[in-house]
Amino acid sequence: MTWIKPSFLWLMQRSNWASKSGQERILAVRISRQGWEQALRLGSLTSFTPAVHAHVDAWRTEFSQSQVHVQWDPERSLRGKKLEHRSLQVGISRHLIRNYVEHWIQEITDYTSRVKKIRQLCLQGDYSRANRLLPPERGYELPDDLAQRLAMTTP
Repeated sequence: MTWIKPSFLWLMQRSNWASKSGQERILAVRISRQGWEQALRLGSLTSFTPAVHAHVDAWRTEFSQSQVHVQWDPERSLRGKKLEHRSLQVGISRHLIRNYVEHWIQEITDYTSRVKKIRQLCLQGDYSRANRLLPPERGYELPDDLAQRLAMTTP
């Protein structure tokens, strides 16, 4: 699986600010809305969710056949603290990788040097300046049926 992690701070927690082995390079990959929503429509939640699935066996069958895995993890603050709300992660199977690479990706930007600068500011305790360097993130509206399928809620 290739994982798309839309949350910058969750990715920073996961990669330890680009210092974990094999995770030293941070790339911002902009994909088309059409590709993103196709991935989400093909997605199956990584855990059984009664509000989405009638019973656990239905979820197991769907998950085992899914080309895309969708999971929710706690969002992180700039200091790494777990927050109350969750962030989406989307795993794309080998069956969709070619589509992802050849059709969905619109732009790739290397954020590694920016990540290292933000990390350095955090280590120095200058969270205000570090916060100003964070890439902008915004909410993403989905059709109601898709939001329900992915167990999305709004505050």
